Amino acid sequence: MNTVECREAGRGDAASPVMKTPRADRPLHRLLAVRRLQGVTRRTVARRLKINVAEVKTQESETADLPLSALYQWQEILGVPVNELLVEAGESLSPAVGGRAQMVRLMKTARAILQHTTQDPIRRMIQMMIEQLVGIMPELAEVGPWHSVGQLRSRNEYGRIAERCVSSRVTLERAE
Repeated sequence: MNTVECREAGRGDAASPVMKTPRADRPLHRLLAVRRLQGVTRRTVARRLKINVAEVKTQESETADLPLSALYQWQEILGVPVNELLVEAGESLSPAVGGRAQMVRLMKTARAILQHTTQDPIRRMIQMMIEQLVGIMPELAEVGPWHSVGQLRSRNEYGRIAERCVSSRVTLERAE
């Protein structure tokens, strides 16, 4: 069994102890698949677990042998029963969880349309649709729109910091 280093769940600061996450030879959980189905980003999970995104990615690896406490934290964030996070031979997500994921995606899309449209008839229709979705599933009232701010950069593109001048004194002070 291989091991991978990761910070203790819930402690993302540099002073937190590093624990070894054992690796299994077979899939143990479905965190990545369920997170994607639920429409939750790695950044959101990292923020809620108080760890960095790289550690979330490590935990999402289906062969990462996580403690039960970590699985329960993921279960709270993803809003699914903990048994849906575990791998069972030849089974996909239960119809209830799959249906919930579809409803969440539908609500995110409706909220995004409402946020971006300026036409009154479309706004009224989308507001009615949102009310109907909340009537079917009240927890959807808390669901926001898809994120539309910014755009992911490729590895060859630079962020805004590349456009700004940084004093060499600042970089030298940090190096020391």
